[in-house]
Amino acid sequence: MPSPCIREASTCFHRFFMNPSLDKLDSESSATTTTATSNHDFTNSTISSLYPYTHFTNHESLPSQAELFSNFTKAYPQYLKTYLADQIRAQEYYHLLNHVCLDYTGNGLFSYSHQHIHYSATLTASTSTSAPPTLHSNSSSVPFFHISNKPANLYSWLHYGGQESELDSIIRKRITSFMNISEDEYSMVFTANQSSAYKLLADNYPFHSNRDLLTVYDFVNEAVEILIDCSKKKGAQVMSAEFSWPKMSIHSRNLRKMVTSKRKNKRRGLFVFPLQSRMTGARYSYQWLRKAQENGWHILLDSTASGAKDMETLGLSFFRPDFLYCSFYKIFGENPSGFGCLFVKKSTAVVFESLTSTSIGIVSLLPATRHGQFFDKSSSFDIDTEQQPSPSEPNRDNLALSSSSCSSLSVQQDEKVVELEKLKEAKEKQEQEISSEITELDNSLNINQLGNRDVRSSGYSDIEFRGLDHADSLGLILIRSRARYLVNWLINAMMSLQHPHSEFGLPLVKIYGPRVRVDRGPALAFNLFDWKGEKVDPELVQKLADRNNISLGLGVLKNIRFSDKHEDKNTLLHTRTPEHTKFLKNKKDKSNISISVSTASFGMLTNFEDTYRLWAFASKFLDADFVEKERWRYTALNQRAIEV
Repeated sequence: MPSPCIREASTCFHRFFMNPSLDKLDSESSATTTTATSNHDFTNSTISSLYPYTHFTNHESLPSQAELFSNFTKAYPQYLKTYLADQIRAQEYYHLLNHVCLDYTGNGLFSYSHQHIHYSATLTASTSTSAPPTLHSNSSSVPFFHISNKPANLYSWLHYGGQESELDSIIRKRITSFMNISEDEYSMVFTANQSSAYKLLADNYPFHSNRDLLTVYDFVNEAVEILIDCSKKKGAQVMSAEFSWPKMSIHSRNLRKMVTSKRKNKRRGLFVFPLQSRMTGARYSYQWLRKAQENGWHILLDSTASGAKDMETLGLSFFRPDFLYCSFYKIFGENPSGFGCLFVKKSTAVVFESLTSTSIGIVSLLPATRHGQFFDKSSSFDIDTEQQPSPSEPNRDNLALSSSSCSSLSVQQDEKVVELEKLKEAKEKQEQEISSEITELDNSLNINQLGNRDVRSSGYSDIEFRGLDHADSLGLILIRSRARYLVNWLINAMMSLQHPHSEFGLPLVKIYGPRVRVDRGPALAFNLFDWKGEKVDPELVQKLADRNNISLGLGVLKNIRFSDKHEDKNTLLHTRTPEHTKFLKNKKDKSNISISVSTASFGMLTNFEDTYRLWAFASKFLDADFVEKERWRYTALNQRAIEV
């Protein structure tokens, strides 16, 4: 079903996705003026949400959460219309009551309530066979899964369709629907994570003929590093976009030179492009996709930093990427493990045709048993094996062995043979029990039945993807608006923290990336600095935050381009990390600067209390002795001391 955004094309595209154009690629228009006016009005509202032009120098003198929430809702009255997200959080994610989860992005499949109900039903079933199941607790509709590697030829898998279990099929269809992607145009494979997806693509992409690889990331990404290493081994020429300090916006002139082809051969290579930075919250124009397509690039669109429902935009329908990657985890705030999904445009899959080798990276999803356990490699049952013995038939090798033992017993009844018989009988009994359990599971779950059988006849037809359902019920506009208000309020609040008695008003927090903007993404990269101007180690910040039930992420910014006015000692002081302990002496070194940072990511369930608690935690560093006090308190509790 087409999304509301597609039905209301011009309004939705203008309001949410018209980012600044490519450095004079598009002429100034009324839309640009409207955007500037909107940013100005939004900035003024954000400033008024806190006490305007007020600096806070004492963490014990902060206004109360209730007082600031009142100011917040006056500045952003539309926030109150997002109350449905608060209801969902209270009812389905009550484990977040005392936990601020800001350390990862993606899309959650299930809710915490779903997990709790499932385990309650499992416990009830294991203690009483007559007890009725709990609501929504169909024992075959378990919300958990395990992944298993499935070596296969990528082209054959995409072109002919791989061996897909019923569980794979149902989850794939639900995700494809959630992402608003046409199954007629795209094929999808499951991967363990982003790194395995990028390696799978690198191993199969024809870099020998399409020799260029161009990436657009302002932070160190393990998956991208793997992609770069694999492509270099195949002879690729690797290029990376640069980002202007300190707002971390794309350096347009430099990227345009790399995107634009000056050669007659239009087969450029692979252009890897995220919709926004999951570290800094910087959003990038869809016009880069248009420019890349015009110049013969295959496009890999990274949507890991995109919020729930972000793919319901005009961007995907206007610029059909060749490849698209997204991540799904199990439960927000509880279990971020999960899998990745690599979508491949069917018309593009032909680029893999010449490769006949088996690829590593595709995975299959294994169902959990009734007791919440996973099938593993030690079991005699393997969902990935094409030719497996019928669960109801004993293993032929074991039958032959038993027959031989019985023959010897009829001849001689000594102790050794009797002992051997007992061992064989025990082994056979164990195998029969395993076979019986597998048969029972197979009958209830139907996991061996492949093909186009009606899913309503299986145990999977009633799987509840409550996390995705919640995102669907909230919708794109509500989710985007809610995150926008919260992240901009936090940026403004962070910038109001200032060390006391500092001669030049030394700020506690440095923000890397866009400041207060109506079109920034829901992610924040920052560092804390002590009263002497020295950066507090982000790992230490993360540890101390964790002790306050606040989960923060860590990251390293890179590909930074400084202008002449920023090439001074003070700026370089801010870039000092354990990896860069000396001053940089030339421009080549300066272009390789990396900055370790703390990160916070805002999802559809993040609320004002979360942002206030992070702000209040950061303000504690205004106390010059805060870190030392925490170290002594940690030691006093008979725990290992934190190394500063």
